[in-house]
Amino acid sequence: MSDVREIKVGFIGIGNMGWPMAMNIHEVGYTLTVFDLDSARSESFAVETGARSAVSLAELGEMDFVIIMLPNGHVVREVLIETEDGAFIQHAQKGCIVIDMSSAEPTGTRSLAEELAIKEVACIDAPVSGGVARAKLGTLTIMIGAEDKQALEKAKPLLQIMGDQLFETGGIGAGHATKALNNLIAATSFVATSEAMLAAKRFGLDLDTFVDVVNVSSGQNFMTDKVMKDHVIGEKYATGFAMGLLVKDVGIANELCDAVNMHAPLSNLVLKRWQEALDVKGFSADNSEAIQIWDRNTQD
Repeated sequence: MSDVREIKVGFIGIGNMGWPMAMNIHEVGYTLTVFDLDSARSESFAVETGARSAVSLAELGEMDFVIIMLPNGHVVREVLIETEDGAFIQHAQKGCIVIDMSSAEPTGTRSLAEELAIKEVACIDAPVSGGVARAKLGTLTIMIGAEDKQALEKAKPLLQIMGDQLFETGGIGAGHATKALNNLIAATSFVATSEAMLAAKRFGLDLDTFVDVVNVSSGQNFMTDKVMKDHVIGEKYATGFAMGLLVKDVGIANELCDAVNMHAPLSNLVLKRWQEALDVKGFSADNSEAIQIWDRNTQD
C-alpha cells in the first residue's frame, strides 16, 4: 500500500461538517489541501492544522482525490465547472477522483459525472448522515453511488476515515437519492409525531408518559426515540441539523419522485408543512423548532 503522505487530497467546503471531516483526513497523514469559497475558513484550518490552503481551484486539479462538502448540487457544479473561469475542470489531471459528499440532486449528479468524464475524472457521490458529532468521531453513515468500481476501491480508505458504515447503493446518483429519501422519511416522521404530541398535550396527556408508551409500541420511530424528549419536551431544540438543510433534502426527494413519474401526495404535503415552518423560523433554525409553528388552532 502506498504511503498516505504520497497521496494528495483536496477538500472543498470547510464548513461545520467539512472541517471535522477534513481534520480526520489530515490526522491520518494524507497530504491535504483545503479550499473554501470563504477563504478565511480554509486559511484558519491551515493555520490550525498545518495543511495547505489553496489560493485557486486550479491547485485542486492536481490532486489525486477531491472531496466536496458544499450546500447543494448547484454549488458543487458551479465550483467544479464554472468558478474562476472553470479553473478546476481546466486543470484537473487524468485519473483524479471527485467524491461529492454534499446533499445534491441525483439527476444533477449524473450530469456532472458525465461532464467530468470528458476530462477522464471519475465521480463518486457519497453523502453522509450523522451530523457534526459523528463527523468529529469519523463514524458517519456514508451512502455511495458509483459507476467506476476501480475508482471506488481506491476511494474506500478515505471514506473509511470519515465513516464507519459504508453502503454501496448503486450507480452514480444513487447515494444522493438514498440520502434524500431517508430524510424524507425522517421529515415525515417528525410531522406525524409532532401532530400526535400536540393533540396529546391539548387533551391533557403527560407528554413524557405519552412518548414512553409510543417507544414500546407500534408508533416508535427515530423522532420519539432520539428527539422528542430532549429537544421538544425539554425545549433544547438543538439536534444540530438546520431546518433549511432538511427542507432542501425533502425538496430533492420530491423532485426525484417527479423525475421517476411517481404520484407522491404525502411527500408534497410534508414539503409544504416544512416550508411553512422554514418561512417563519429561517434556514439556520434547528429543525426540531418546526413544532412551534405547527402548534396552532384549526381555524388559524
